[in-house]
Amino acid sequence: MILEIAQLPVMAGEESAFEAAFDEAQKIIAAQPGYRSHELVRGADAGNGSQYLLLVRWDSVAAHDPGFRQSAGYQQWRALLHRFYEPGIAVAHFATVCGALRD
Repeated sequence: MILEIAQLPVMAGEESAFEAAFDEAQKIIAAQPGYRSHELVRGADAGNGSQYLLLVRWDSVAAHDPGFRQSAGYQQWRALLHRFYEPGIAVAHFATVCGALRD
């Protein structure tokens, strides 16, 4: 299993609109082949409330890219969400070295 971590810098003042759009967009990603789970978290420290991390678990890197990233669903995802981002989105994939997940 692979963990995708996407840093999403949302424009200040657009947080509520972004979260509403994400509520719709999460249905798209959850329907993708190779998808396992996701979590959207928001900065909780003073001054970083516009910073979000999207954590998505995939069966493999290929399930995300090219899988999801080259799908029609991704075009819908982009249309819903990418208008909220400041420049500088960062995405990386990680494999678990140690630890445990509870079901």
